[in-house]
Amino acid sequence: MGKDREGRYIPPKGKPSGSIREGKLGLRPTMEEEELRRDEEMTQQYTSGEDELAPNVHVRHPNRNTAKGDEAEHVAHNEAEYAYMKRYDTLHKPYDVLQPESLPQRFTRDDFTALAAYRSDAGCVTFYLPTHRSGMEVNEQQDTIRYKNALQKARQQLLQKGWRHEDVESLLLPAFNLMYDDDFWRRQLDSIGLFLAPGFFKYIRLPYRTEERHYINSSFYVSPLLPLVTSKEHFYLLALSKNKATLYEADAHGIQEVPVPDMPDGKGDVVRYEGRPDLGMTRSRSAQGSGAGVTDVYSMGEGKPDEKSDVSMYVDQVEEAVWKARLHNEKAPLLLAAVEYIIPMYRERSRYRHIMDTALTGNYEHENPTVLYEKAREKMRPYFEQDRQHALDRYWNNSANGLTSSIPADVVPACYYSRVDTLFIQRDGRLWGAFNERDNRLIQHDSEQPGDECLVNAAAAKAMATGAAVFILEKEQMPAESPVAALMRY
Repeated sequence: MGKDREGRYIPPKGKPSGSIREGKLGLRPTMEEEELRRDEEMTQQYTSGEDELAPNVHVRHPNRNTAKGDEAEHVAHNEAEYAYMKRYDTLHKPYDVLQPESLPQRFTRDDFTALAAYRSDAGCVTFYLPTHRSGMEVNEQQDTIRYKNALQKARQQLLQKGWRHEDVESLLLPAFNLMYDDDFWRRQLDSIGLFLAPGFFKYIRLPYRTEERHYINSSFYVSPLLPLVTSKEHFYLLALSKNKATLYEADAHGIQEVPVPDMPDGKGDVVRYEGRPDLGMTRSRSAQGSGAGVTDVYSMGEGKPDEKSDVSMYVDQVEEAVWKARLHNEKAPLLLAAVEYIIPMYRERSRYRHIMDTALTGNYEHENPTVLYEKAREKMRPYFEQDRQHALDRYWNNSANGLTSSIPADVVPACYYSRVDTLFIQRDGRLWGAFNERDNRLIQHDSEQPGDECLVNAAAAKAMATGAAVFILEKEQMPAESPVAALMRY
């Protein structure tokens, strides 16, 4: 035992420092004789040595589940529920279940129609979830967590609809299995759609953001896929700097580089006469009409060309390579991304007649293609929204002759009977009910009832199948206070 500076003993840590020196564990300063006897018996029974618990004493963990008895009672009350949850808690990538199949990334109208037409009386489950391409959200598996929560919600909804536990397990087992595919969740775009039915499990990665939702019915919810097939978004992007030129092809799905065999590797790669760096070569064009009637005339100048001439020759060669490799038989718009003085230089030399008046100004030599794609799409947005505005103008111009309607009781049947020329649907709009095509009988409800489907989704699917143009609009963009509106063919 240690002493302080004044020579007094310092009691060991944990020992009482008062005047009473209790010699046994649990002893209190004032006790009745009977209490003292019991206290000494307990001390002898549960201790081994001074202040040490006997080896046979079982100490319950302070963080134990104090409601364990209640939990057991709950499990006994609903044994099937407990077994079902244990099945997924112990799941580790079983490969004997249905494996998901990717829908075509270049999703066509025929692909859309086929998915929309799929029916299963046993039930179809649709999920849409926002996802992340990269970053902290991917590292922390936020998309997987969101997916698991969505599955649990769908499971509860299926049980509430009266499904048996074993049927729910059989249907959702492939979807739960997908949670453990880390590689799958690391290769996402902006959203994902998943479509699940007995013996059917497909998914598609979406290059745009969707709201989280799940839909359970006898068919799939396909409206969020419409931008993939209705968008006419197709353009070329030429990122041009003095040191590098890259041609891209882009659409609503994404962007990819176009191989250009003769593309010069920066202005330092411009043509030199017989490989001599001291002799520059410039090229001028005599345009005879447009397109193929262009004559290339090369002239040699003495000495090293100045910076402007060097860039001029380089731009000429880029234009020639891009024209020859791809643009000579194209009509899609071309967006330029370059520093300010190169843009007019390229426009002046180019034979392509579909260069956008607007451009991305700056040096994008080292820009990430995904970031460049988003900037380009934003710049091109007004151009591609012209079709939508033209369709709205047609709707308004025909509003007085009886060929337009925003009444669901008119629009929904018209979609089934191929009468719709152009359909407008509200993004995330819902109408619950059912339509009997044979009897031409429409039933509508304020909320989902047994046997109902989303009539907005059904109308969009039928309109697409019959060749109508379909546009998804925000609520404030709709031509009327209704989730559906249509311009009729007759």
